[in-house]
Amino acid sequence: MPTSFPILVVDDDPHIVDILRRAARSVFPQAHFLGIQSFAEAARFLSDLSGPGPRLVLLDIDLQSELDGLDFLTLLRGHPQGRLLPIIMLSANKNPLKRGEAYVRGANAVTGKPFSFEEWKLYVENLRLYWVDVATTPKLYFLSED
Repeated sequence: MPTSFPILVVDDDPHIVDILRRAARSVFPQAHFLGIQSFAEAARFLSDLSGPGPRLVLLDIDLQSELDGLDFLTLLRGHPQGRLLPIIMLSANKNPLKRGEAYVRGANAVTGKPFSFEEWKLYVENLRLYWVDVATTPKLYFLSED
């Protein structure tokens, strides 16, 4: 297993990253979660990123702003390295049209947000089981656009 597995989390709820970190302590200790709360912040992060990038992206569909997670998904898929990242849409939104649109725009998966802490632990453990133990995620290196 890798010593560090960086995961970019784009979600307008600042508590999500804290929940993920606490859930990962026992089931995915090598996970390193980087939290971003808006489309603008995520776009700036992508533009400024230089060096090793995340291995996985958890992206909320509804970022409660003019530009949402689907817009950032489109931006990522248009980026030379970002198009190679596995992206999981993480949302409480049950709208099948929005979920379908996420797949059309290039999401690898669309998942619901867990409710209880035990469900979050199971969710994080399943992330590790698939994205570390089964799948091979690319080790991408980014060049700053500045």
